[in-house]
Amino acid sequence: MATTPPTRSPELRKDPVTNRWVIFSPARAKRPSDFKSKSPENPNNNSSSCPFCIGNEHQCAPEIFRVPPDPNWKLRVIENLYPALSRKLDHPNGQNDDSSSELSGLGWVVAGFGFHDVVIETPVHSVQLSDLDPSEIGDVLIAYKRRIEQIKQFDTIKYIQVFKNHGASAGASMSHSHSQMLSLPIVPPSVSTRLNSMKEHFNQTGKCSLCQVQSKDLLINETSHFFSIAPYASSFPFEIWIIPRDHSSHFDELDNKKAVDLGGLLKLILKKMALQLNNPPFNFMIHTSPIQVTDSELPYSHWFLQIIPQLTGVGGFELGSGCYINPVFPDDAAKILRELNVPI
Repeated sequence: MATTPPTRSPELRKDPVTNRWVIFSPARAKRPSDFKSKSPENPNNNSSSCPFCIGNEHQCAPEIFRVPPDPNWKLRVIENLYPALSRKLDHPNGQNDDSSSELSGLGWVVAGFGFHDVVIETPVHSVQLSDLDPSEIGDVLIAYKRRIEQIKQFDTIKYIQVFKNHGASAGASMSHSHSQMLSLPIVPPSVSTRLNSMKEHFNQTGKCSLCQVQSKDLLINETSHFFSIAPYASSFPFEIWIIPRDHSSHFDELDNKKAVDLGGLLKLILKKMALQLNNPPFNFMIHTSPIQVTDSELPYSHWFLQIIPQLTGVGGFELGSGCYINPVFPDDAAKILRELNVPI
């Protein structure tokens, strides 16, 4: 008679990168291998009215650049038609500086100048990012880098967030494969917290926290220049980080060779996630350094790409405490994904 494996005891872990406490409580859920998305993403294949499809460029906001620069493009970077920030605000000498921030009786106010861009990853509506080959995904990554380098010319911009929402429940309003870039006149609190936490670890150990995380139990897959893990204190079940092997503070230090290498690993991880978790909606975010990071911060600031499949909701406890409850231990998630074979 088969016996049920013992349930692991609850455990609290603190992430040395995000400085967040996570409660691991496997008794609250089914077996890790049984986790599946309850609302798998099924992209709408109706491209006739999609402004992101090739031939419908006239329906989009202004284009910033395309690759290649001809009618048969493979990717386009455009302005967001409904931007969160305005690129058209007037500032002295064309720039916005810290003098534009004001302290009112209710709090600080900063003019809403910034850039909100969309990266259309493919001209074909039915093609997803994971369907592209590694070099094509590399082209998307290099497009992020190219746009970051353009935006860095504006002194007012302090931080650039690259992110992708896949699926309506993950925040995507368009089913055509795309990602976004939001360039901010501030450094977000979560970024400051991350840097301070990494600094604390560096001061205690003399080492970068992300250069130290290459645990075999947490490893999923690796390449020449990158490795993927289920982080030690994952806030969400089957959360995945892809980390550069070599210490690198800024995402835009990525070169073409490493972009293709990262493209291959990202493709593999997205394929594994789709197969194991029933094609879940997901978010990915690139966590990089602020544009104006100081030389003293470089030794402990290490960029990485975070992928979060949407498998559980966020409730009042998480919103109120800032702590998360994760029903899947990261070593269990890593083992399942590591041992999963997918055709590429």
